[in-house]
Amino acid sequence: MQINRTLSLVALTLGLGSPLLALADTVNLQANLTASAEVPPKASDGHGQLSGTYDTSSKELHWHVVYADLTGPATMAHFHGPAPVGKNAGVVVPIDAKDLPSPIDGHATLTDAQEKDLLAGNWYFNVHTAKNPGGEIRGQVEASK
Repeated sequence: MQINRTLSLVALTLGLGSPLLALADTVNLQANLTASAEVPPKASDGHGQLSGTYDTSSKELHWHVVYADLTGPATMAHFHGPAPVGKNAGVVVPIDAKDLPSPIDGHATLTDAQEKDLLAGNWYFNVHTAKNPGGEIRGQVEASK
């Protein structure tokens, strides 16, 4: 009887604590930014890399973007979604003009719907220039291993 009671108490304790552990998770994110990934593809030597994290508990997205060899200075940059590879979508998180020079660092708090799209791989990041006002380099934001 004592063993059953002890096992029940352990199971109850683990059962109550497990959901709390499962909710707090940090997801590492990445995107390889290329001109060929733009829709339609662009002719540019521009390239870049996005790395970031997303905290599922606080819903806080943090990013660090480096880029080089664009056809001119960056005029805009954004996270877009929801869209799979090869499709375009509206701006979800804009980057302030003062933060455009490489590297771009920032953070934002997401809504539940934004979180769902981001974690499903349906966001992309791109950098725009005067020569390529629709975007010069782009990369799909994905969880990194």
